[in-house]
Amino acid sequence: MQRRNFLIAGTGLLILPTMALAARENPMPEELRKVLERDPTAPVLGNPDGDVTLTEFFDYNCPFCRKMVDPIHRLIRSDPNLRVVFREWPVFGADSEDAARASLASLQQGRYWQMHRAMFSIRGKANADTARRAAEKVGLDMARLQQDMQADQVERHITNSFLLADHMGLMGTPSFIAGDEGAFGEFSLDELRGLVQRARETLAAG
Repeated sequence: MQRRNFLIAGTGLLILPTMALAARENPMPEELRKVLERDPTAPVLGNPDGDVTLTEFFDYNCPFCRKMVDPIHRLIRSDPNLRVVFREWPVFGADSEDAARASLASLQQGRYWQMHRAMFSIRGKANADTARRAAEKVGLDMARLQQDMQADQVERHITNSFLLADHMGLMGTPSFIAGDEGAFGEFSLDELRGLVQRARETLAAG
């Protein structure tokens, strides 16, 4: 899979061929950062008061997103000051949207991470049926889940994911954004750590 890194600019993305970044000439607009990192409909893992935020755009039918579950978990466990925002971006169609709705609905029962991992652990295509099996596996109240899947906050989250991705010109899933930099594709734990560290340095420098 091709991997790319990019700088966030005011009107889109500047693709970079390497991991190295120049000075902060094109910082992410603060209004965009607030929408990206502080959306109340978005699941947050790690330290909610962390000094840097890593945002992941993903789809449950993306095979490379599946491979990122363990590295993200290990990254959160190894970095007590990291805040991770999950953006459900169901780019693979209606089945992916059904899966995303179920996963987002699990937030209301306080089991998003368990549902997230269960969704990626079930073999086969992510859809309404596999989402139901995942929800049963983690012990969710199925009647409540079905109701919460239609909630306004779920609709807003998915709509905002598409709007943000379009505004920033994201290429696909998985896409990671931290500070003013983004990365598209499958990455190792060390590469993710590097992305987070550069974000810390960039944001600290102002």
